[in-house]
Amino acid sequence: MPALEAALSALDTLKPADITVVKSMQNPPGLVKLVMESICVMKGIKPERKPDPGGSGKMIEDFWGPSKKLLSDMKFLDNLKAFDKDNIPAANIKKIREKFIDNPEFHPSVIKNVSSACEGLCKWVRAMEVYERVAKVVAPKRERLKEAESELAIQMEKLKIKRAELKEVEDRLQALNDEFEIMNNKKKDLEDNIELCSQKLVRAEKLIGGLGGEKDRWTEAARLLGIKYTNLTGDVLLSSGMVAYLGAFTVDYRLECQKQWHILCKQRKVPCSEEFTLSNTLGDPVKIRAWQIAGLPVDSFSIDNGIIVSNSRRWPLMIDPQGQANKWIKNMEKSNKLSVIKLSDANYVRTMENALQFGTPVLLENIREELDAVLEPVLLKQTFKQQGVEYIRLGENIIEYSKDFRFYTTTRLRNPHYLPEVAVKVCLLNFMITPLGLEDQLLGIVAAKEKPELEEKKNKLIIESAANKKQLKEIEDKILEVLSSSQGNILEDETAIKVLSSSKVLSEEISEKQQIASATEKQIDETRLGYRPVAVHSSIIFFCISELANIEPMYQYSLTWFINLYIQSIANSKTSEVLLKRINNIIAHFTNSIYNNVCRSLFEKDKLLFSLLLTIGIMTGKGNLNDQLWRFLLTGGIALENPYPNPAPDWLSDKSWSEIVRASSMESLHGLMEHVRSNIPKWKEIYDSARPHEEKFPDEWSILKGMERMVVLRCFRPDKIIPAVQEFITDNMGKTYIEPPTFDLVGSYNDSNCCAPLIFVLSPGADPMAGLLKFADDLGMGGTKIQTISLGQGQGPIAANMIESAFKAGTWVVLQNCHLATSWMSALEKICEEIITPENTNPEFRLWLTSYPSDKFPVSILQNGVKMTNEPPKGLRSNLLRSYLNDPISDPAFFNSCEKQQVWQKLLLGLCFFHALVQERRNFGPLGWNIPYEFNESDLRISMRQIQMFLNEYEEVPLEALTYLTGECNYGGRVTDDKDRRLLLSLLSIFFNRNLVEQDKYRLSDGDAYIIPPHGPYQSYIEYIRNLPTITDPGVFGLHENADITKDNKETNQLFDGVLLTLPRQSGGGGKSSQEVVDNLAADILSKLPEDFNLEMVIEKYPVVYEESMNTVLRQELIRFNRLTQVVRSSLIDIGKALKGLVVMSSELEDVFNSMLVGKVPGMWASKSYPSLKPLGSYIADLLARLHFLQDWIDNGPPNVFWVSGFYFTQSFLTGVSQNFARKYTIPIDHVGFEFEVTKYETEMESKPEDGAYIKGLFLEGARWDRKNMVIGESLPKILYDPLPIIWLKPGDSSRFLHERVYVCPVYKTSARRGTLSTTGHSTNYVLPIELPSDKPQKHWINRGVACLCQLDD
Repeated sequence: MPALEAALSALDTLKPADITVVKSMQNPPGLVKLVMESICVMKGIKPERKPDPGGSGKMIEDFWGPSKKLLSDMKFLDNLKAFDKDNIPAANIKKIREKFIDNPEFHPSVIKNVSSACEGLCKWVRAMEVYERVAKVVAPKRERLKEAESELAIQMEKLKIKRAELKEVEDRLQALNDEFEIMNNKKKDLEDNIELCSQKLVRAEKLIGGLGGEKDRWTEAARLLGIKYTNLTGDVLLSSGMVAYLGAFTVDYRLECQKQWHILCKQRKVPCSEEFTLSNTLGDPVKIRAWQIAGLPVDSFSIDNGIIVSNSRRWPLMIDPQGQANKWIKNMEKSNKLSVIKLSDANYVRTMENALQFGTPVLLENIREELDAVLEPVLLKQTFKQQGVEYIRLGENIIEYSKDFRFYTTTRLRNPHYLPEVAVKVCLLNFMITPLGLEDQLLGIVAAKEKPELEEKKNKLIIESAANKKQLKEIEDKILEVLSSSQGNILEDETAIKVLSSSKVLSEEISEKQQIASATEKQIDETRLGYRPVAVHSSIIFFCISELANIEPMYQYSLTWFINLYIQSIANSKTSEVLLKRINNIIAHFTNSIYNNVCRSLFEKDKLLFSLLLTIGIMTGKGNLNDQLWRFLLTGGIALENPYPNPAPDWLSDKSWSEIVRASSMESLHGLMEHVRSNIPKWKEIYDSARPHEEKFPDEWSILKGMERMVVLRCFRPDKIIPAVQEFITDNMGKTYIEPPTFDLVGSYNDSNCCAPLIFVLSPGADPMAGLLKFADDLGMGGTKIQTISLGQGQGPIAANMIESAFKAGTWVVLQNCHLATSWMSALEKICEEIITPENTNPEFRLWLTSYPSDKFPVSILQNGVKMTNEPPKGLRSNLLRSYLNDPISDPAFFNSCEKQQVWQKLLLGLCFFHALVQERRNFGPLGWNIPYEFNESDLRISMRQIQMFLNEYEEVPLEALTYLTGECNYGGRVTDDKDRRLLLSLLSIFFNRNLVEQDKYRLSDGDAYIIPPHGPYQSYIEYIRNLPTITDPGVFGLHENADITKDNKETNQLFDGVLLTLPRQSGGGGKSSQEVVDNLAADILSKLPEDFNLEMVIEKYPVVYEESMNTVLRQELIRFNRLTQVVRSSLIDIGKALKGLVVMSSELEDVFNSMLVGKVPGMWASKSYPSLKPLGSYIADLLARLHFLQDWIDNGPPNVFWVSGFYFTQSFLTGVSQNFARKYTIPIDHVGFEFEVTKYETEMESKPEDGAYIKGLFLEGARWDRKNMVIGESLPKILYDPLPIIWLKPGDSSRFLHERVYVCPVYKTSARRGTLSTTGHSTNYVLPIELPSDKPQKHWINRGVACLCQLDD
């Protein structure tokens, strides 16, 4: 009972000390008394009777006395604890209830305030009362409980007996049940076994049926795998080699290497497949199909590239001028969140960081030849681990590195040169499109356009069959997996059997589908292949175009542009039901469309070249070209010496004769040399003919056609190759291909769009601005709608702002002279690629660019833009007409503005004629000008305005002032060569002279065609100009008739040199490989090259003495020649070693190799050599002759006649002659000059002169030496150079010389005449002036461009 327990515990808390405190109270509080009274009542102790202290006189009951006694009892507390609570007298309890329990003061909480001891006692009393009350109720119940318990005990005893009986029965039943269960199980097992056996039978049948069909296939596969397993070593070795080393090379070179490695493996007994291919070893057909669907070209070269990309340890860097790899990577990785970046992006490093972290692929496109150093850790995969996580450092940051990260790099450069430090960090891959890959693409396009349903079906089949193959592969893998992972008896594995049988059904279905697909595909392919000629032809054209970039860096054309034209041609060409006819229509239309589109972006000089390349390309494609003949036509063959003497040296040059001899070694021209030798007069007729390309060749050679005919013409009259080439093109391709389209700004504009820039490729003298501004006005884009800026330092940002405002507003921007801002070009490229996009550009916007050819101009802009050239018109008449039809002459206000109209019109025409003359003379090469100056419209404009101003301001016509301003300033300001300035003033004197001002019909040249017409209105001058001859005679320019031959030869050489630039390196003549040709040539040269000169011996024999300066000259010459022969010798030895693979083929040696292959002098030699323009064979012969001349001098003393051309540095010889004279007569050397006496002797003199020296070996160009009258005279027809007889250099006091009736003729080392300007003010090519007697005024020869040359070019 809680209350009781609480009371007892309250008693426990009381200590005897607490009781003593209560006991010791003398006058206790009422409540203490009240508590003690209740205890006394409870214990049945009587009170004392005492008189009332209140003084009422009554007796009252007082319990305090007994209480004190009670408290004094030592066992007071123990007695309370042991109090018999079950037998409290009823009277006591009644009293308690009446007096105390209901008393509000009798409560522990109240009493607590007076005494804590009494509180406990109070609790006890109350608990006793409660206990008593409860006990009264509980006692009878306890009685009844006792009775019930005894009753229960009896009953339980009975139950126990019954239970024992039941247990016995149950045990018996269980035993019977167990037996029954065992029997049942036995029966079930037997039944199951029967079922399993029948199932196994069924499964076994299924398995035998299902996999039985696979048996043959798998047996075969296992056999092949066995072989593969054996050959794995060699195949993997070859594959590794290809992946590691061959990525950067072309198809042919890869195959060549692969073949050689294969042979090597066989020789070394390394097991490898008979027919090794990379795709068989490392390729996964399903993956390859997926790549092709993503845009990888289907040829094996491209597939190998794909395999190399996926297997290489290094990240790939793909050389991808046509954007094929770019397209493939973008499609392939599209679903993997590919990021595309450029090095020019501001935040590309941030993109890289994210990709590295999240494992997404990155494509870095359009890189140049260097890579950012930040990328180095990525390229080298420099990762490191921290706490088991892989990290990489990128720039300043350390980033978690995901294993899924992939990195691709592409460049648009056609032929980049990556330095080893870049090449070793990446896997270089050549992704240049191959003819086969392009053919397939073009075939796909033409088939899709012509037979769209077929192409669609084919593409569907490709995707379906790819899916089928993939499924088959998965099934096979599944079967193998099931078979290998099945535990125990496979017949018991229900799921395995299910998988196997369903796989079998599926694989049969797929195989059926595959067969149907293959048959359909075959059918489609047959139809497609009908159009193959179109694809083959177009592919050839593309490769012709792509080679043009070797000629000029601006000739870049993209594959996308090419394919767009191709699609247009398919759409716009004439249709026809007959397939062959349709094919021819497409081919003709497309070839013409390409010709017109490419021609508008080519310079005049390259238009014929392009037609020739097209013709040759198409002929090669058809197998109609003899490569040996073609190479010969271009180079004239290579040989060091000609053993057969020239049968007609009077008219046939040695060069021509050597070419005839070499041509005869070719099959189709066999016997030519013998025929020429025995029929000299017949061939001379051809040589002398004005139009030899139209003449019939003599006898059996009259039937020669095409290339053979051109080769023979080259040998006799190379100057007429251009018309012959035109005829050749007309015969093979049609007349259209030698008539390039005229400049058409409207057409070019119509072909452009807001995102394709229009590019003017400039040539000297061309200024398209005036025409462009007029065109803008016509289209309503003039005034404020067109902004122009000339680029240069600091102009880039201004131009960028212009573009930014214009492309939104839809106005035009013209950036002039892009070649002057090469550093800003990458920024321009970025603007074109990223800012000017179709989405955010106004369709009216156009970006116009003008630039001279520059290899720094961004390729992507060139490829995507519309390129145009607008050259000044060819010919004097067109030039004059252009000047008159253009501003300012065409402006009547300006034309009529001068007060002295008559003189003004005469001088104006004279000036325009002069302008045309100086421009047109450039076509004649060095005969015209030593250096081809870029005289342009602005020179003409300023000179006109000056004439107008001077005429208005002066009474007299101030011709001297005008001559000075025009000749020395406006035009002369450009002229850097001393002799060119002399010529310029000489030409100007024809026009700025009194006769022109005063005479009527003043002749501007010999003959009556070119005169100053009578004074008249503007239109009369236009009429006069229109009636001038179309073809201008060289005499009009002051040149001899032969100058035309010089000009034609120059054009022929230019054409052939251009073609050679586009040709790949191939074998030389006679089926030898290029290596053999060069090796033999090198050995031949080495065998002829003498030992170096022994300088010590020479110094001893010819010491430095005061009287004989020639000893010093000799010594210096020997030092220079030794230096040259050492370079020649060492490079030839090295090339021999390099061809055998003993030393590395460096870029210098490669240049030597390439030059020798086409018969040119290698740059390595030229840098250490005297100037020479001879081809390789003649150069070596000339070098040997010079060495012989010096050896002869060493052996036999100074010669009587010095071969002036044999000196390396001719000036030192001239100084030596002057020095000897000055020292002999003690005259200051700067007073010494030379007089010149041309002798009658051609090659030898009997003795040395008293003073000075005899020299020989000079050739006169532009004139001849008249041996009869001993003066300089006009050249004979077709004889361009005339050898001069021996000349006596007579030193003397230059102040006493009379310079009368002479032509001061400059002497040059080579026919180029120009060199670099040296500190003397002369070019390095210039030797000295010699005075030749003349019976004509000096001006005549100056205008003829007459000069002496030390050596010819043949």
